[in-house]
Amino acid sequence: MQKSELPISDLPLKGVRVLDFTHVLAGPFCTYQLAVMGADVIKVESQECIDMMRFNGPDAAFAEQDMGLAFQAQSANKRALVLDLKQGNAAAVLDRLVRSADVLVVNYRKSAAQKLSIDYDRIKATNPAIIYCSLSGYGQTGPKADHPAYDNVIQAFSGLMAATGTEESGPVRVGPPVLDYGTGAQAAMAIMGSLFQRERTGIGNFIDIAMLDSALMLMSSIVAETAKTAKPPTRMGNRSARATYGCYTTRKGEIMIGAYTRQQMSKLWRALGKSEKAAQIEQREHLSIDESFNEDTEQLCSIFITRSAQEWEAILIAADVPAARVRTLDECMREPQLQSRSVLQKIANDVTQDKQDLTVPVSAWQSSVGSPRVTTAPPTVGEHTAEILTELGFNDDEINRYCETLQCTGSTTESQY
Repeated sequence: MQKSELPISDLPLKGVRVLDFTHVLAGPFCTYQLAVMGADVIKVESQECIDMMRFNGPDAAFAEQDMGLAFQAQSANKRALVLDLKQGNAAAVLDRLVRSADVLVVNYRKSAAQKLSIDYDRIKATNPAIIYCSLSGYGQTGPKADHPAYDNVIQAFSGLMAATGTEESGPVRVGPPVLDYGTGAQAAMAIMGSLFQRERTGIGNFIDIAMLDSALMLMSSIVAETAKTAKPPTRMGNRSARATYGCYTTRKGEIMIGAYTRQQMSKLWRALGKSEKAAQIEQREHLSIDESFNEDTEQLCSIFITRSAQEWEAILIAADVPAARVRTLDECMREPQLQSRSVLQKIANDVTQDKQDLTVPVSAWQSSVGSPRVTTAPPTVGEHTAEILTELGFNDDEINRYCETLQCTGSTTESQY
């Protein structure tokens, strides 16, 4: 674990209990963000249908133990409870859980949630002050409300794929599941807003988060442009309509430059030894984004090919021009810049024989008080079942009888996104 100068009680969501009825990526990432801020997140899984991410990731040793790296990347600080909502003994446990909770997060489709008796009407009847957050592909309204979806499907439906790539390549899926994580982040923000509202009003809330809506939020500027012009964005690949804002091949590697303003463009051309062109730019009051595009692009190509991307990065940064050598993820993670931040933290590994700690991303922000942090490793299936049942007031005999019925089979559940 990463050491901290602050006690755990200083985490902003300490004392908030979250019931996590989610699986795959978007929902678990939402509750993970709450967990690293101190919330008591209880991950609820059926013994027959555990989170399929427990089997995902390149390390077979972890996956064989139902602790796949894809699962562990967003499960630290959580506790795990086994509860089969299809079984008769689930109702009593569910009722006590719901009464004890501040937040319930679910990413089953509406029809599936109703079958499992964890739909909002059922939950609100038990705890009127609860904040209920539903994540789904298309939301709880409209003709596609009960249609299944994953990140790649929403990328296709939303226009994100069609806005990515080049005219030659055609639509290209964004590699990492950005919509899953973007949706999870939107959900966490909505939950925290609702918690603050409840502090003032005492009233609970129903939150309806759609991956499709989140996709549009992640494309806000081009959504507004398309709404005004009725024309979809042009696929530009690694370039843009401004020659000085794009990616270029160098003698070794690729360099991405971000000279967008007039001042940045002037600094760029001066750094490239083109003082006359820089002076011309400085004298203009306005710049047309496509003015001399072909000429500038050709000139930049011929200049950047003369040095390596590493050299150009140093030259341009020294000139106060936004620029970066195109790195692979493993290269980025070794950069000193990340060592100065708290986004990457260590979690203990008690699963595989090498016992090597794992590195996971925690949160994109840090603060002077209560920065998000990892305090406990991701849980095994049902690891805290007896502990949680005790907290809910069940006696030893009841807990023993309940636990005797548990047989984790390790099978996955069909997605209900």
